[in-house]
Amino acid sequence: MADKVSPGYSPSPRPTYDAPTLVRRIDVKRHVWGDQESGLVADWLYASTDKLHALLFGLAPGKWFKHSPAFRTVFGADEVLYVLSGAMLACNPQSGEVVRCQAGESVFFRAGTWHHVRAEGSDPLRVLEFFAPPPSQGTSGVYAATQPYLETSTYQRNELIGKLSDADPKSTLCRIEPRDYSLRLEGEIAVGLIASTEYLTVAALDVAPGACGGKTSHGGDAMIFGLEGELMIRTHWNGAAATFEIGPQDAVFIPCKGQYEVLSFSHRARALLGVAPAYFP
Repeated sequence: MADKVSPGYSPSPRPTYDAPTLVRRIDVKRHVWGDQESGLVADWLYASTDKLHALLFGLAPGKWFKHSPAFRTVFGADEVLYVLSGAMLACNPQSGEVVRCQAGESVFFRAGTWHHVRAEGSDPLRVLEFFAPPPSQGTSGVYAATQPYLETSTYQRNELIGKLSDADPKSTLCRIEPRDYSLRLEGEIAVGLIASTEYLTVAALDVAPGACGGKTSHGGDAMIFGLEGELMIRTHWNGAAATFEIGPQDAVFIPCKGQYEVLSFSHRARALLGVAPAYFP
């Protein structure tokens, strides 16, 4: 799809893979998003295929990303933002919603949601983002350029004053803690669903020492991102097997319908799994 975007907009790199691939943090593509008005964000691009977009973004303490005419933060995709380190204020500048997330917590929102982020506290902010449908389908800068421009940002919901205890059906930002996960057991691995829609599923994998997961495949591209400990990921693709080891901030990409097994030969390990579009084969 041709990129008909706002003047001055610089699209991010789109790393793609045609087989199971180890993506180490040190090797990922770098990009700086934004301009003086929107603020600048550091991006580390792990994958951007025709199904799944996955990146890590970072801000210095106290810094924002907002939006500008060239860099608009409203996309045609479902998104999960998982805080790896630091603390995050996620805001919808159209509705006035503001939520705070610490490390290990997430924010989920659906397509068409304006969003800004500020790094809270004294530590740099690092956030893992899963995004689908991906920019290759016209959901990023192309989509944003077609949306009415948000001239004024607000970070207050005055309509809640005096009514805070009432149900809030208009919330667009969903803050998710580990206790909110919907748990399922897949073999010896505890899978905690963070968010799951028709376009994107993101889950936390809790792998006990010595656990061996069964062969798994998905109806979409998948990425397993290491959070804690060490994991072996054994893949099966087009009749060939390969084994990769990941630690924190390393990842393995598995193409749609490729099989994989998650194996532990050490202490407890944790990882995030992002799949788009379909979780089941």
